Amino acid sequence: MALTQSYICGKADAQLIYQTIGNYFDYISQKHADSEALVVAHQDIRWTYATLKQKVDELATGLLALGITSGDRVGIWGPNSYEWTVTQFATAKIGAIMVCLNPAYRLRELEYALNKVECKAIVCAEQFKTSSYPQMLQQLIPELAHCEPGKIESSVTPHLRSIIKMGNSTVPGMLNYERVTQMGGDAERNQMATITSQLLPDDPINIQFTSGTTGQPKGATLTHCNILNNGFLAGEGMRLSPSDRVCIPVPLYHCFGMVLGNLSCIAHGATMIYPNDAFDALTTLQVVEKERCTALHGVPTMFISELDHADFKQFDLSSLRTGIMAGSLCPAEVMKRVINEMHMEHVLIGYGQTELSPLNHLTLPEDPLQKRVETVGRVMSRIEVKLVDEYNRVIPIGERGEVCTRGYSVMRGYWNDPIRTAETIDAGGWLHSGDIGIMDEDGYVTIVGRSKDMIIRGGENIYPKEIEEFLYTHPAVQDIQVFGIAHTDFGEEVCAWICLKPGSSACATEITDFCKNQIAHFKIPKHIRFVEEFPLTVTGKVQKFKMREVMETQGMSCLLYTSDAADEEDSVD
Repeated sequence: MALTQSYICGKADAQLIYQTIGNYFDYISQKHADSEALVVAHQDIRWTYATLKQKVDELATGLLALGITSGDRVGIWGPNSYEWTVTQFATAKIGAIMVCLNPAYRLRELEYALNKVECKAIVCAEQFKTSSYPQMLQQLIPELAHCEPGKIESSVTPHLRSIIKMGNSTVPGMLNYERVTQMGGDAERNQMATITSQLLPDDPINIQFTSGTTGQPKGATLTHCNILNNGFLAGEGMRLSPSDRVCIPVPLYHCFGMVLGNLSCIAHGATMIYPNDAFDALTTLQVVEKERCTALHGVPTMFISELDHADFKQFDLSSLRTGIMAGSLCPAEVMKRVINEMHMEHVLIGYGQTELSPLNHLTLPEDPLQKRVETVGRVMSRIEVKLVDEYNRVIPIGERGEVCTRGYSVMRGYWNDPIRTAETIDAGGWLHSGDIGIMDEDGYVTIVGRSKDMIIRGGENIYPKEIEEFLYTHPAVQDIQVFGIAHTDFGEEVCAWICLKPGSSACATEITDFCKNQIAHFKIPKHIRFVEEFPLTVTGKVQKFKMREVMETQGMSCLLYTSDAADEEDSVD
């Protein structure tokens, strides 16, 4: 029956998994003990499920030996690696809440995140691109030089006790990852068994930082039930089985990587394959061919980079069948090329947000091609979606409204932030996305815009208010407006219009230098224009859409400066 109102409830196609991640992981590891679980090309790792379980249990008991237990927050800071994945499942087994930290974080952002959720420990990489994480932590916490490892005392991060460093080098005040995996004994194994039996599926297990339009990042708090089921149902959509091999070039610190990648695989006994520590088109194509991957994930910019690589036609990608394209809206022509040139006949488009664990919409292999390339599909199983007007009333089919979601996938809330939680989840349990969509009579949704000012650059969500508040600390800046403008490869780029204080002067290079090592490189404005005033409504509200129109219609001729700062650490995020 055709819909008349923009409301739909996903079919109960599959029973939800009402278990903790640790218990379900143990079940799958026993059932598929000899099957390949994890391949990490850049670390020369190839583990069966039995081996992966052994590594997870070693780290879990080591964390217990350090005094980390259920409810404690453990940060993970680094690029894709086997240590990242082992940490994901080790923390889940003992009920510690894993906090995903963006590898591009600088000191200001790291300090805020660690203190916001009161991290007791952090697991960090040695190096990623230009970032030396131990050096950054030493700069942030000078007391490390005199602290016993595992007993950190710092006024800057008062809750942090342990820093667990990947790699072999020794750093004062830090524990080496491999050493921690050897610390657990019989007592810790018994403790782990007790904790595992007491954890509940609705307990929080993961915190994902998502920037806010009103300032500092918010910690979206997700449960076992949230993310295990979202991964499971995404895998159902891809028709995953134990014979599938999923290439995961997307970052694990995003829900895309750790849920739609790792948990989708674990839920179906499939193989997780990481081609590199970060995305590289050539390496991804090489690994897909070598490992005979059947699925490939990515944001649209990644697929564009792969398709446009000079050596693309040299690779045999005939093993590919499916995968998920998400993170930003996908151009229809790119979708068609992925289907036709990469053999991904069943590639799916996913749409949602971190607060939804992360998907609420997904196209399916049996959907008509037009729906698969022009919409984000229909609501996923066991989730409700409605489109509403500014008065929170459901709108008729075919009209534009805000996408709202209710169901198992909705986060518990923002960590220790009830006010902003209430601003996002209403009294009826509906999570308001801020995205504007149109639902057709068959329930397919097309996303046509965002009511919020969020910028999506190569799959990275960037909220202008966070950048604006940081740049307000520059002594010469009187006012600033940050917004996104269209970019062929990244989807959008960050643009800033700046009003300087009377009598003050500043050049664009000074502004970007002020940002470096303080905010993530992808947040640094690519385009900067100094102005005397902003376009305003009659009531005094800034009209960012007019600024965007000026930049996109007049092009580079209207710019005072174009920065390369945002591109220094990556060519494609």
